Amino acid sequence: MNFLLRFALRVAITIIMMSFGGRAGAATLADPTGTWLVEDGRARVRLERCGASRDRICGFIVWMKEPVDKRGQPYRDSENPDTEKRARALLGHQLIMGLQQTPEGRFAGDIYNAEDGKLYSVSLWRDATDRLKLKGCLIRLLCQTQTWRQTLDVLPGQLVGLTGDLNGPRADKEWAAMPAPKPTQAKAK
Repeated sequence: MNFLLRFALRVAITIIMMSFGGRAGAATLADPTGTWLVEDGRARVRLERCGASRDRICGFIVWMKEPVDKRGQPYRDSENPDTEKRARALLGHQLIMGLQQTPEGRFAGDIYNAEDGKLYSVSLWRDATDRLKLKGCLIRLLCQTQTWRQTLDVLPGQLVGLTGDLNGPRADKEWAAMPAPKPTQAKAK
């Protein structure tokens, strides 16, 4: 029942956001949250707030053009250096790890590449209301920039559930949704 209530709430919020041209609430040009089609069209990545104070950005693969191999098995994170993560499916896994906002209004941190099992430095920013620039670097001089396009539709096989829920992506344990720290009150003497 809780899942159905949260799903209905999510649908209602999506309808409201779409009726305002996708700009309802506090979303600003700098806010990269949303679902994005990567430049080569092979995947969609959902960016959302994460971390204890919800001030960071995490990203999850929520759709893949080809989610299964030629044997019909889901593609796995087989190159991950953490042997416990090698059996997880790529669809739904976290690839953007808690990016922090920079003074320039960009978000910077690490992105995980499942093709080689390595982390790379990345920064991202909105280039326009429906475009996101993502710049990844192996070292400072070896960088590549991609343009991702925002998507508002849902394709067959796309994960639409909340992170951690059934039919939603799964956060790595270090970035799993945690409640914000409660303020402490000073005790009177």
